[in-house]
Amino acid sequence: MSALSFRPYLAKDAEATAELFVASILELGPEEYSADQCAAWASAAEDVTAFGEKLGGMLTILAEAKGELVGFASLKDNKQLEMLYVAPEHARNGIGKALLGVMELLARQRGADALTADASEVAREFFVRFGYEMQARNTVMRADEWLVNTTMKKSLKAESHPLATPKASA
Repeated sequence: MSALSFRPYLAKDAEATAELFVASILELGPEEYSADQCAAWASAAEDVTAFGEKLGGMLTILAEAKGELVGFASLKDNKQLEMLYVAPEHARNGIGKALLGVMELLARQRGADALTADASEVAREFFVRFGYEMQARNTVMRADEWLVNTTMKKSLKAESHPLATPKASA
């Protein structure tokens, strides 16, 4: 994988992000969800315009490698990581970790003390690895299918963040 670059979401990115969202769910989701559940989950991007407007209404950052979209993440109300998706062909190569670090840094710089995420069953252990703690198990209805996820939370106090500047010792 070449070096990642990050940039803000633009309205012209709606189709590419919707395609990545659907591909990620349909290829990685079956590890934990049925085909019907994955289809219901992915249906959130059927209306590309509405999906793009949702991303545009949040702080959404895209990750690119050699000009190719490889992931994206969205921060809602500066306290909720609403989305974090990586292209399935690039999954488990550090892109999710990099996006998470960017979003935590942005949230902290905007004054957030903590960040929450409703993590899918596929992503729950990913969040645990990066210091998130399980708060609650949830069931949500998507297109006539019940999906389970877990609300995760992490303190963003400087001393708890892996990107925090170490304190100088005297």
